[in-house]
Amino acid sequence: MKLIYALLFVLTFVFCTTEEKVVTHHFSKVEIETILKDSISIRALAIYNDTLIGFGYNKGYGFINLATKKKTIIEFSETDTIEKKKNWIAEQRAVGFTDKSFFSLGVSSPARLRKIDRESKEEKIVYTEMHEKAFYDAIAFWNVNEGIAMGDPTDTCLSILITRDGGDTWKKISCEDLPKTFVGEAAFAASNGNIAIIGDKTWIATGGMKSRVFFSPDKGKTWEVYDTPIIQGKETTGAYSIDFYDENNGFVYGGDYTAPEGNEANKAITKDGGKTWELVSDGSGAGYKSCIRYIPNGGGKEMVAVGFTGISISNDLGGSWKELSKEGFYTVRFINDSVAIAAGKGRIAKLVFK
Repeated sequence: MKLIYALLFVLTFVFCTTEEKVVTHHFSKVEIETILKDSISIRALAIYNDTLIGFGYNKGYGFINLATKKKTIIEFSETDTIEKKKNWIAEQRAVGFTDKSFFSLGVSSPARLRKIDRESKEEKIVYTEMHEKAFYDAIAFWNVNEGIAMGDPTDTCLSILITRDGGDTWKKISCEDLPKTFVGEAAFAASNGNIAIIGDKTWIATGGMKSRVFFSPDKGKTWEVYDTPIIQGKETTGAYSIDFYDENNGFVYGGDYTAPEGNEANKAITKDGGKTWELVSDGSGAGYKSCIRYIPNGGGKEMVAVGFTGISISNDLGGSWKELSKEGFYTVRFINDSVAIAAGKGRIAKLVFK
């Protein structure tokens, strides 16, 4: 009997603790504080330990320490004639942290992945790909040793890189081990938001002529692919960003950046881990956005979407949307359930939701 009471006590404690984490915020406004202003374009953000911002921009990468206010911007050399002869592109649109390192991935050929030691600031190139179709979109990590980067197809499948040794080496998965892509199916390097990870599970959103969600249950070892009802059929249409609140509840957001006011078939939700997707606020609410993120501790009901058209919020699973600001950003990441960091053309800003 004592054992049963003890078990009930533990279950009650766990249940109550879990429930306490879910908060109904009902945010209705946002305050925007610029923390970096420069003549750069930023589409990739990552945050380490709530204090260190890492970002990729059109000429390199950089850091902002929120505690010390120190800013560091690394601009790749314009005098590297060897790389210039190879039409080297400096733009970094995918960045990520592990406990010891920061990673920054160049968008196109020769696509170079840099590993930067956070303490010594030593930088080394850990992967290079020279292919005329190389175009990398996002990077994320399961843990300190294992990570994934994804890009457009150079063959008959997505370009997927995997590391199992802390980012020292990366291997591209063979198309024999991946689902085939359709002609014109790719992804958008718009916000470093194409990959979502919960535990060992991974989801990747594509767009273009076909907009689907690729799923791995085992940290990139095996893959499946699921259709979405998101607008598709043109190079500029599809899912631009994906996020998961837990292993069952996820959201894809996109549209067509050439028709940013369009709000038909640009938002979809899943409740079964990505196997099936259902359009929400179809033909209503916010139009094109480049990045979607769940609000932490919101129970999966609350989310924020940003794009060059402004900032919008939903408090009801994407059923309705409220525009909080017309100020444009390309990407956003939350620090806690009321503070986020956003970046875009010429700036990085702190967003405080109220």
